[in-house]
Amino acid sequence: MKHQVTIATALAAIVGLGTLAIATPAAAEGTERCFGIAKKAANDCGNTAHSCAGQAKIDNDPAEWKRVAKGTCEKLGGSISAPAAAAKDEKK
Repeated sequence: MKHQVTIATALAAIVGLGTLAIATPAAAEGTERCFGIAKKAANDCGNTAHSCAGQAKIDNDPAEWKRVAKGTCEKLGGSISAPAAAAKDEKK
């Protein structure tokens, strides 16, 4: 019985991840990366200093980014261009 619960939980997690992977591209549609507006621990993805979301060390770090609606980044005080060092790393 214990193994059945474990297997059921694992399958539910796999199905959930599959749904998340399918939903992600649609969620990104109509958005753009906006550098320099992420608050501490609230960035959307990695950069040259780390590889994961939620790891920004300071507010408004120019190398950190958040997804925002297209056309709103500069109104929020950000930039749609990565700083020179981050742009070099993204091309690798």
